[in-house]
Amino acid sequence: MSEPVRVHTVSLGCPKNLVDTERLLGALGGAMTPVDEPKEADLVLVNTCGFIQPAIEESVETILDLVEEVREARESGKRQPVMVVAGCLVSRFRDALRNEMPEVSLWLSTDELDCWSDMIRDALGAETDKTMPRRVSTAPSFAYLKVGEGCSHNCRFCTIPSIRGPQHSFPLETLAAEARLLVTSGVPELVVVGQDSTAYGSDLGIKDGFRKLMDELLIIEGLHWLRVMYLYPAGLSESNLKYLATMGRPFVPYFDIPLQHAHPDILKNMGRPFSRDPQKVLERVKRFFPEAAIRTTFIVGFPGETEEHFHYLMDFVREHRLHHVGVFPYWPEEGTPAAELPDQVPDDVKEARRDALMALQAEISAELMEEYVGQEIEILVERPSPEWPGLYEGRAWFQAPEVDGKTYISVPEGTELTPGTFVTAEVESASTYDLSVLL
Repeated sequence: MSEPVRVHTVSLGCPKNLVDTERLLGALGGAMTPVDEPKEADLVLVNTCGFIQPAIEESVETILDLVEEVREARESGKRQPVMVVAGCLVSRFRDALRNEMPEVSLWLSTDELDCWSDMIRDALGAETDKTMPRRVSTAPSFAYLKVGEGCSHNCRFCTIPSIRGPQHSFPLETLAAEARLLVTSGVPELVVVGQDSTAYGSDLGIKDGFRKLMDELLIIEGLHWLRVMYLYPAGLSESNLKYLATMGRPFVPYFDIPLQHAHPDILKNMGRPFSRDPQKVLERVKRFFPEAAIRTTFIVGFPGETEEHFHYLMDFVREHRLHHVGVFPYWPEEGTPAAELPDQVPDDVKEARRDALMALQAEISAELMEEYVGQEIEILVERPSPEWPGLYEGRAWFQAPEVDGKTYISVPEGTELTPGTFVTAEVESASTYDLSVLL
């Protein structure tokens, strides 16, 4: 092309969506210039989430806002942006959305993911430069490594298998090459993401696929931290935990385990692949990693959840004192078996239970953060604070990017820190979710 294509992108939802967007921009080639304003763009792309109702609403609102911007740009005659809507929302509701938004030039579902770049090139009516490596858009401190697509579990509340299909692991050699390229480019932390990271390779017939993946990643020269998200409870076997404990760094003992509930009856009704007492999983992790930081998510108000079930969950959280907890009220998503179950819980009860559990977790988190005061910790620098000169935002090993708290670094006047580098300092103070240090 004679001039660069000006691109405005919005990526909603999970990190896996963000990786799809980054790979797409790389596949479109080097003649792409990012712009902050949709009105200045030749291509406006939004990668949507359609997992649960709040995500659907956010995606629709974002599309409508961008449609208005695109309409104004076209009417002004200054630019004629091509608008593309992609992702999970399209996979669920493309036909309904297409009729309502004629301004959208292209609707791309997730089952067309491999063809997205070609379809966008056709819509632009122009050739782009040769394909580039993935265009990482996160902070210089980390990058996500998406290891697969879809999920082969049959949880009764989840829309992912119907949107993304069954488990589809990416080739091991491809992932290893991508990881090495990311680290070589200066990324100090890789965050592994997938619908079920411990199931990696099971669809490819790879025995011990998760360990083989770790074998490739843990030996990458220059990798400082390797964090693995979405570790299903069933995949945290004694053999896998023993393997990780033996390997040591750069693996950080941060375990993101989506338990979803604690009561066996609710777990069974949810159709979770691991429906026995989740306490055994946490005890197993702590046996191999006494210092482990554990993150999980819980769904409250699942059909049939009684006050007794909920108090059981509260007691579970109180007992295990987890580092990070996300709580979501159950949403009866169209097309899922759980939406048809009897004994649906009223919305106000679900909201009250979420608030109560989050209030309990806030107390626990504040106590855990206070225990770090006076300790010397290693901090990965992320960026200068946009609000306070002389203050930087960073993370300790027990703080995952974008979902957990931060560590704030105060520096002497005239001192500058480089994002993506590490500093070591004593923790001066703590709040509910964050820490503060002084260099």
